[in-house]
Amino acid sequence: MKLLIKSILILATIFTATLLIIKFSGVLTVQDIKEIFATLKSQPSYILGGLIVLLLFVDLFIAVPTMTIIILAGYFIGFELAVLYTFIGLFSASITGYLLSRKHGKKILDKLSSDEQQKMEMTELFNKYGVLVLILSRAVPMLPEISSCLAGTCKMSFKRFFFAWSLGTIPYLCVIAYAGSISNLDNPMPAIYAALGVTFVFWLLWLIFMKRNKIKLRA
Repeated sequence: MKLLIKSILILATIFTATLLIIKFSGVLTVQDIKEIFATLKSQPSYILGGLIVLLLFVDLFIAVPTMTIIILAGYFIGFELAVLYTFIGLFSASITGYLLSRKHGKKILDKLSSDEQQKMEMTELFNKYGVLVLILSRAVPMLPEISSCLAGTCKMSFKRFFFAWSLGTIPYLCVIAYAGSISNLDNPMPAIYAALGVTFVFWLLWLIFMKRNKIKLRA
């Protein structure tokens, strides 16, 4: 359990550091993203779609405002295309994190701990609760990327990983993209309501999960 928490904290620190660097350096702000999207709106949709995929993929390495990008995708290219491109972007980031961690995760774990029992316990614990963690990971920023990396490190089967990831991500991006598609500058409320509603639902489910499994996780 300690090794799992340690691994999560290290990954969270890395993602948080990149988020703060981007935020305070002013390299890429939400306003910048809006302006770029507006500039590309008159171009063929695949150009803006490619940018959406790129931004969401980069989120694996540099934290970006994922929900905002999905909302803007819905607004600028419509629901269907937004779902397509955001799915490709989110999945490419998650599968890359999963595969990289599956290949190199053990080396990193060996540096974090030389205790083979701890590493075995971490793997067993994540494989036991990892499906639910992946499903509910959209409740917390950076957790989707962290849980994908942990899934790879703990050698979760690709089938289980893809199933859990899809169950948590596809409904999420559909709701957010649809809200963006029916919003506009004069009426941004659908996007705001969707963002608040989805966040609340995922947080509620996450709290229920943590409460029901609190005793087991302490064991």
